[in-house]
Amino acid sequence: MAQVIIRRLLWFIPVFFLVTGITFVTMHSLPGGPFDKEKTPPALVEQMEAIYGLDRPLPEQYITWLGNVVRLRFGPSLAFRGQPVENYLLPGLAVSAQLGLLAMAFALLVGLPAGIIAALKHGTWLDHGATFIAILGVSIPALILGPLLYWIFGLELGWLPVAKWASLSDGLVPYIRHAMLPAITLGAGVSAIIARLTRASLLQVLHEDYIRAAHAKGLHPWVVTTRHALRNALIPIVTFLGPITAIVLTGSLVVEQIFAIPGMGRYFVTSISSRDYPMVMAIVVIYSVIIVGANLAVDISYVFLDPRSRDTT
Repeated sequence: MAQVIIRRLLWFIPVFFLVTGITFVTMHSLPGGPFDKEKTPPALVEQMEAIYGLDRPLPEQYITWLGNVVRLRFGPSLAFRGQPVENYLLPGLAVSAQLGLLAMAFALLVGLPAGIIAALKHGTWLDHGATFIAILGVSIPALILGPLLYWIFGLELGWLPVAKWASLSDGLVPYIRHAMLPAITLGAGVSAIIARLTRASLLQVLHEDYIRAAHAKGLHPWVVTTRHALRNALIPIVTFLGPITAIVLTGSLVVEQIFAIPGMGRYFVTSISSRDYPMVMAIVVIYSVIIVGANLAVDISYVFLDPRSRDTT
């Protein structure tokens, strides 16, 4: 287990340099700069670039940025002058993380039971209904589903708030009411994919010889399904949860804009247009760490679900 963790952490080092290096060069290659305004004198622009070190060669700027990251500092924001990037990102990260966790919880609570029921009731109207809903969920992107839920449940029915974000300190009910629509929007597509994966995987496992042997021993069908079939059927779903974290995180950028949620998404969008290099690089680093952490958690879960993989992981 320790070797798996160390190996995955070592892989993060080249991934970190590749992702941050490409992002750094790309951002600085875009036309325009953070201080380029129509009425700003060129002399003032040069002075501001000298203050923030933007007049230095790119390799020197990148090395300076790496030195700050090692000390867990992302530098001053170029859009919010004089303020460290962390002052804005940390509160937004907390909101985005809550939204991502709620969306994944919704996806698992809906997708897993739907896939299990569809597999156990294979060929019935329950199977066809669950499959149709799953295809529908995959086909409708968050960009369409969000405004649709916004219009139906927020504007027409007036059941749920359509904007902003409540904290737990405001009460559990207001918190859930504000989080419900964005979490469903973000998790609907993921739940549909999980349902289809669970159905396909469980159907394959149910036809294995050891499942027939378990039935022949007289074990209760519920025991065979939950103890023997479901455990092995979950392996591809757990493997899928690591990469899907990236989809949930990047999808949250759109959902946060639709529902005016104060997460990291709004900073990511505005920082690109305003050429706020430190803000963009900080968000890229945070997303990279979260994705690597999610994949590491998947690898560890995989070892527990399938002990045979300890020798090959």
